[in-house]
Amino acid sequence: MDSFLKFSELNISEEILKAIEDMGFEEPTPIQQLSIPLIMNGRDVTGQAQTGTGKTAAFAIPVIEKIDVKKSNVQAIILSPTRELTIQIAEEFNRLLKYRDDIRVLPIYGGQPIERQISVLNRGVQIVVGTPGRVMDHLKRRTLVLSSVETIVLDEADQMLDMGFKEDLEEILAYAPEKRQTILFSATMPKPIIKISKAFQKNPEFLKLNPTELTVPLIEQSYIETRERDKLDILCRLIDINGPGLSMIFCNTKRRVDELSSSLHSRGYFAEGLHGDMKQALRDRVMGKFRGGSLDILIATDVAARGIDVDDIDTVYNYDVPQDVEYYVHRIGRTGRAGKTGRAYTFVGPRETEKLRMIQRLAKVKIRRVSPPSTKDVENCRLERFLDKIRNLMAESDLTAYISAVEKLMDEDFPLTDISAALMKLHMEGDGRESSQSSQKETSADFSNTGGEPGMVRFFINIGKAKGIRPGDIVGAIAGETKIQGNLIGAISIFNDFSFVEVPENNAADVYRVMNNSTIRGHEISLEPARKANR
Repeated sequence: MDSFLKFSELNISEEILKAIEDMGFEEPTPIQQLSIPLIMNGRDVTGQAQTGTGKTAAFAIPVIEKIDVKKSNVQAIILSPTRELTIQIAEEFNRLLKYRDDIRVLPIYGGQPIERQISVLNRGVQIVVGTPGRVMDHLKRRTLVLSSVETIVLDEADQMLDMGFKEDLEEILAYAPEKRQTILFSATMPKPIIKISKAFQKNPEFLKLNPTELTVPLIEQSYIETRERDKLDILCRLIDINGPGLSMIFCNTKRRVDELSSSLHSRGYFAEGLHGDMKQALRDRVMGKFRGGSLDILIATDVAARGIDVDDIDTVYNYDVPQDVEYYVHRIGRTGRAGKTGRAYTFVGPRETEKLRMIQRLAKVKIRRVSPPSTKDVENCRLERFLDKIRNLMAESDLTAYISAVEKLMDEDFPLTDISAALMKLHMEGDGRESSQSSQKETSADFSNTGGEPGMVRFFINIGKAKGIRPGDIVGAIAGETKIQGNLIGAISIFNDFSFVEVPENNAADVYRVMNNSTIRGHEISLEPARKANR
């Protein structure tokens, strides 16, 4: 599809739109763009689409929107082939219902005590997600009644037929009212599926998405299983191990981009975010810095990264597992360009391994599991890079001027090995990341009479609470961009549209020069010495 609709253009309620944003969907996938308006309008739909194309939300969103919350009986039923998929679909419904407490969803499947399911059904449920066998069991017991059902969804219909559920499906459909909406999704369209469509659907709209051929042969793809709280540490170690060079980090939400940008700033990395809420001028400036090499790391959402054309990206990090298999391929395709090799790492949470398997299956790629790097791994890599520098210096440079200094230490009875080790320790304990801003000229400004505490300069910043700014964001941005230790930054006052921050006098010129070319939480800032009257 050439044009991209937004979810806000699909007549979706505010609560669902908010949940969609939290889930990381920036815009509808092609199957969602096609299906949602048709299902909302009551049309029967037969869709041919693979798992991983966003098809669950394609039927879940309109099903939710059509529920009459004044009624507590079953109004929609979704049939799926397996227990795992049933649970997965129910979880997707509940994520979409994050800001709604007036719609109840129940998964019913074998292997779970039927009495528990009966108890919940008796209390009132509007949406049931179930396997055909367990649904039939409830229908025969009369603990599930379909007389008020207005929508039936057959998900992975071809798989249900392969598993021998044809008779069950036909019987379940016969239990439901004749006047209903029937939705059918299938990865393939064999003749039995077409027969079911003809028998149980009324003038269905046929939708077909051709799976994209997804090949990325020159990219070394790995994944790391990690808990959410460990992601940042692992990311920083990987960045340190992989060394200098351009890298991109992908997140599923705009909020996530801002949070990660702030966190990396506070750890001293040259990283900035890119997402749809940023003004075009700011986006252009961030991209200019990235292309020019003054910015090492670009953090982006999938939509914001569309159209980025940079050939020298060494590494891609999927901080969040992408929502769609095509997003995965587009992300990692940012590296390994122009015949070069590239690296891609994906961070996978405990409940995301199935999503990763699906990506591997549909993209026809092998993603290798690797262990998280340790601090020792980082140190070894830094040491090896330093040894390479020494080898190059010895091979290509004239070291005569330094030999006499080494000989002087040797005359003082220091062994050569100790001298070398001390020099290496001195280097390695310094900051391994060199500031690309160190050679820039200082900008002169009047830092007197700013109203700061003795020994401090007070700065005015042109953003505040209205942009979601917190003290940690200001500390993180200044510490990350200027290398000032966070504990040296003084008082911070945040108002609705502006803020104040105090920094040591001897760092004021550096802060003034650097921070006027920077962002906080994705917002470009203007920073000026405060006037005492502003206090």
